[in-house]
Amino acid sequence: MEQTPAYVIGVDYGTDSVRALLVDARTGTEVAQAVHNYARWKTGQYCNPTKNQFRQHPLDYIEGLEAVVRRVAQQVPVAQIVGLAVDTTGSTPGPVNADGVALGLLPEFAENPNALFVLWKDHTALAEAAEINHKARTWGGEDFTKFEGGIYSSEWFWAKITHILREDEAVAEAAYSWMEHCDWLTLLLTGGTLASSKRSRCAAGHKAMWHASWDGLPAEEFLTHLEPKLAGLRNRLSNETYTSDEVAGHLSEEWAGRLGLTTSTVVAVGTFDAHAGAIAGEIEAYSMVKVMGTSTCDIVVAPTAEVGDHLVAGICGQVDGSVIPGMLGLEAGQSAFGDLLAWFRNMVEWPLHHVLPHSKVLTPELQAALREEMSDALLVKLSEAAAAVNPEESHVLALDWVNGRRTPDANQALKGALMNLTMGTNAPQIFRALVEAICYGSKQIVERFEAEGIPVKQVIGIGGVAKKSQFVMQTLADVLDRPIKIAVSEQAPALGTAMYAAVAAGIQPDVQTAQKALGSGFAETYTPNPARVADYAARYAQYQAFGQFVENATTGQSEPVMETETPAITSA
Repeated sequence: MEQTPAYVIGVDYGTDSVRALLVDARTGTEVAQAVHNYARWKTGQYCNPTKNQFRQHPLDYIEGLEAVVRRVAQQVPVAQIVGLAVDTTGSTPGPVNADGVALGLLPEFAENPNALFVLWKDHTALAEAAEINHKARTWGGEDFTKFEGGIYSSEWFWAKITHILREDEAVAEAAYSWMEHCDWLTLLLTGGTLASSKRSRCAAGHKAMWHASWDGLPAEEFLTHLEPKLAGLRNRLSNETYTSDEVAGHLSEEWAGRLGLTTSTVVAVGTFDAHAGAIAGEIEAYSMVKVMGTSTCDIVVAPTAEVGDHLVAGICGQVDGSVIPGMLGLEAGQSAFGDLLAWFRNMVEWPLHHVLPHSKVLTPELQAALREEMSDALLVKLSEAAAAVNPEESHVLALDWVNGRRTPDANQALKGALMNLTMGTNAPQIFRALVEAICYGSKQIVERFEAEGIPVKQVIGIGGVAKKSQFVMQTLADVLDRPIKIAVSEQAPALGTAMYAAVAAGIQPDVQTAQKALGSGFAETYTPNPARVADYAARYAQYQAFGQFVENATTGQSEPVMETETPAITSA
């Protein structure tokens, strides 16, 4: 008997844009996709990079949602779209009123950055994170950071909320509760109440110190010990969390109309982009899926019974069911990956924006065309030139901590650095050193997992950098001395979210079956170049020494001492 066609939509919110992917819920065929760039974010509104302040307006999210979902939903009969799910960056919390309305949507808060969503890479809560870490160890009760790798980060839920409550009395008074971006969108789509909303296990476990062993969120006594203004908030959140294959509700009448769908469309529980991407990357036990974009998230899953009560130090959490229900999800990552390379591009582009406008030869129209052409070509040409650099002629070394260090052992106060510059150093040599640095940062993460007894049996790459930069991926394979498989899908997080939606809608029986049925496979594999592996091992040792030197100097732990001799490079 022929089955009725069934489709699902995965909606993936990234740092700069939102995308929707319409997928056949039985075969995984990708029918349509659409992308929308956030208008306010694109112009830098509500952000102050010098203060590490990065905020996003809920209107950017709403406008993007309507734009991309309506576009893909037109490709098939609307009655055949049975499910929808959303993933977002995280931790990206925002304040809401008692009705679940984001404060940024209210006229009195529409232009207040503190009332908006605090993007994952906002590091304004450094002091609060340090305070959480100190008090978690000294308050006399449970250490609520222990399933978060033992170090709480300024990128995460409680640190950000505490910072805003202390900084802005008006927001503190108006915020009835706080919601992760993925939870707020799910509530928005289903039209439920705060009390009935189903919050993400992934978000709560990895960023809000939720764990079943202490009945959910950290104890009220600890939270008020941290900050009295947090009193009562625990009860206005939820101790219940849900995996992303579960039904959060159905589209409300309002949002079915706004998206061009029907109220019979199932909405799954929300999740984070990297964890959804790992599902699309066909993650299995002891695989590492590296989601490589502006930052990286490195996701590993392991059978819960095999890991047992072992705590993996210095990572971003270990949460039962955060990726595949019934398995332990472990997260690590780097705070800057593509962002580091984009920083260098933007720095090199400075004359295009500040010198070119004063040209007496080129018209404004030609200036604009030249800026666009050069900006589009710059990373490509830098990559080509960097790949051609003779390592024997350049010993430039970089640290990748321009946005702090996420893993291992979170320290967002750290800064990037360069060494071994000479009068002969050029832009491709520096660019190559930056690429090598992000690869060395990745190697530290793999080594931490394996030192903690979690083997990494294969590495899978997804995301924009994995798909677009052969130079970065080959360097990474050489540094790790491991093959790296690249997933086919251009929109892996959206595909993974669609897999969750297919399970929630009852088309697929479970997540692992959905992975097999809807997975798109792998496009290529990068294999290590034996001639480069030994050289990178020598450079990696120097990277580690450089990192220790800078960290000691930053934290004042000891008098920094560093060898100045550059390791020999044995081959090109």
